Order: sequence, then structure tokens, then C-alpha cells
Amino acid sequence: MSIKALVINCTLNKSNQTSNTRALIDESVKIFDEKEIETDFVTLADYNIEYGVTGDAISDNDEWPIIFEKVKEADILIIGSPIWLGQQSSLTTVLIERLYGASSQTNDKGQYLFYNKVGGVVVTGNEDGAKHVSRSVLYALSHIGFTVPPNVDTYWVGEAGPGPSYIESKGYENEFTMQHSKIMAHNLIHFAKLLKEHPIPAEGNVIEQTN
Repeated sequence: MSIKALVINCTLNKSNQTSNTRALIDESVKIFDEKEIETDFVTLADYNIEYGVTGDAISDNDEWPIIFEKVKEADILIIGSPIWLGQQSSLTTVLIERLYGASSQTNDKGQYLFYNKVGGVVVTGNEDGAKHVSRSVLYALSHIGFTVPPNVDTYWVGEAGPGPSYIESKGYENEFTMQHSKIMAHNLIHFAKLLKEHPIPAEGNVIEQTN
């Protein structure tokens, strides 16, 4: 059974720069690799994504449709976000808004487009805010039609105040963070396979389109 995963890293850094969020994401992707899950990576800062709540291109320079096609092809979506002032990154918000703009679209059964896809979140930061960001992202995914399995958030935060981030602090030695990276990866795979074999029935959840 072929399962495709898409990782969207909403760090404010480009892909050629160091990303603590990507470093933690890679812990779960190691398990995807072991389970032969095909994984595609997107660093949102590499793209020109216009502001708006729509799944369509907003301008000729808007590269959102490139990302959107990858989302539509994926069975698993992981959103990675750093924490700034206790909140998700601005790019995470842009991503959620653009996904929300496409949430009224439907699949071939008439259900919302993101049905039978599963989602998870990875969060890194220097201080508090990991659970707040995770709650915000996971609620958004659930609201637009993604299935959110149990324990599909993993995070690492440093001590209060300025200080070293995940890589410099050797966050990969944190037993709790590593355990939840493993749990998240396995649960996302389990539920993706489950929904692939047994999609959500088109009963009571078919959207009536109006002209």
C-alpha cells in the first residue's frame, strides 16, 4: 500500500539555512523512511505565497497552487512551526489560511476535500507556547476535514529567556520529545493506512453545492 507524506516547514528561514524545526521533524521522518513512506518536503519560506483565504492563485506570482497540489496528493500532512512570542510563526498562519480557503472544495464523493487525510504538528522554540501552537494547528486541520489521530504533536522548548534552540541544546537527547516523535510517526502511518483501506463513508457528510 502506497502512502505519501508531505512535510511543510513553516520556519522563517529558507531551506538553505539551519532550521531547528526541520531537525525535530527529521526524527519522525526517520520512521517514515523505515516504513517506506514516500515523503516530500516543503519549506514555505522558499515560495512566494500571497495572503488570502482561497485555494486559487491570487496573482500571477502566487506559488500557492504548487503547494496545494502537493497537499492534495498527500495522505499525511505534517506542519512544522517555530514559536515566536508564544505563537505559531506567521507562515504557519498563512498556510492555515490558504488551506482554509480550499476547505469548501469536495472530493469525488462529495465530501470535503481533506477527508481521509491525516495531520500532525511539530513545534520548536526557546520558551513556552508549544501546546498552544499544537492546539491551534490541530484544531484547524480537524475543522477543515483532516483526521487527527491521538498524540500527533511533538515539541521541544528551551528554558525561559533567550538561549540555545533545539539543535544547540541537543534536544534529540530529550526522552519525552523523542518518544512523542516516534508515537506521532507511527500513529499517522496507522491512521493513514486505515483510511486508505476504509475511507470515511459518504453518509451524512456529503456537501450539497449551491449555484
